[in-house]
Amino acid sequence: MDKIVLHAEKRNVTGKQVRQLRRAGKLPGIIYGHNIEPTALSLDLKEATKILNTLTGSSLVTVNLDGKEESVLVREKQKDYIKGTLLHVDFQKVSLTEKLTAGVEIELTGIAPAVKDFNGVVVSGLDEIEVECLPQDLPEKIVVDVSNLANIGDAIYVRDLPKIENVEFMENPDELIVIISATKEEPVVEEVAPVAEGEVVEPEVIEKGKKEEEVPEEGAEPEK
Repeated sequence: MDKIVLHAEKRNVTGKQVRQLRRAGKLPGIIYGHNIEPTALSLDLKEATKILNTLTGSSLVTVNLDGKEESVLVREKQKDYIKGTLLHVDFQKVSLTEKLTAGVEIELTGIAPAVKDFNGVVVSGLDEIEVECLPQDLPEKIVVDVSNLANIGDAIYVRDLPKIENVEFMENPDELIVIISATKEEPVVEEVAPVAEGEVVEPEVIEKGKKEEEVPEEGAEPEK
């Protein structure tokens, strides 16, 4: 994969003044992590948006911060969900010589024959899988092909995933990734016979536990 580079510069603007930064076409962010003090930075919004929208949480990126390159992962992207614009981005600096643990997105592909033949439903288990490896070996996503799921109940588990060189899956091998489920049936509603006009229906009483003691008639002596 080609090297992805984002250009950034340190910023001193914080708090409410960050709004002015955004109005000027800048994207505020922060970088923290391996052997670096948390540092506030800013990027060109247009350039950063074009690149960041194509990345996942396991994509390795190079941030050129005032001429010094840092290898980072994109840990959080805050968005204005009305306008769809980026508001802030968090970068985590990593060491290329030390293994790390990270979540990698799972992407389902293909068409399961059971969906067409038996009206089955594809039900996802895991949305991402935790792996351990060097940062440069992190897969951007793990593609799971469901085209071999031919019957209701067919499933794919972590143990079924193909091995990836230099990458160790940290999840339980028996963790479910995807399964074909039967279509949910509509509940059967029993018809209730109509009540004739003027007819009074006594409610059914279901007795539970000990019956109430009979109340002696007025004037009668209680049993000893």
